[in-house]
Amino acid sequence: MKVETYLFGSVEVNPEKIITFPNGLVAFEDCKRFTLVHEEGKEQPSSYTLQSLDDPGLAFQIVDPTTLGFNYELGLSDTENALLQSPAPEDVAVMQVLFKSESDGKAAISPNLRAPLVINTKARVGLQKVMETLRPNITLSNLASAV
Repeated sequence: MKVETYLFGSVEVNPEKIITFPNGLVAFEDCKRFTLVHEEGKEQPSSYTLQSLDDPGLAFQIVDPTTLGFNYELGLSDTENALLQSPAPEDVAVMQVLFKSESDGKAAISPNLRAPLVINTKARVGLQKVMETLRPNITLSNLASAV
């Protein structure tokens, strides 16, 4: 299937590579089908573009939180577990959506810590886990320090 995208032009999408978010994403509940796009030639890219197949102009930059020094231990409700089709732990990927913010005329890219994406990589179904508050079960590490 060919999809016209804002960022990448015409992209060929293998139907077997479509990730479905049955509830959509926060503020984009009508967009349910996505695919991952990354720079060609990189086997382990540091970030991906989550491209909507329902709205070609909608794409999110996402990253594995461990590359930023975060480690999530998320508890899923029975409803969330059912939506993800009861995946084995090794079939789950947690990703953070990056966003651009500006302060004092300076732009910065930050991860959305309170609403990570949880994806069953085997069934290719996901959800956005919105957390009211950050809990102490998020581990932070300082990647710039030798400590």
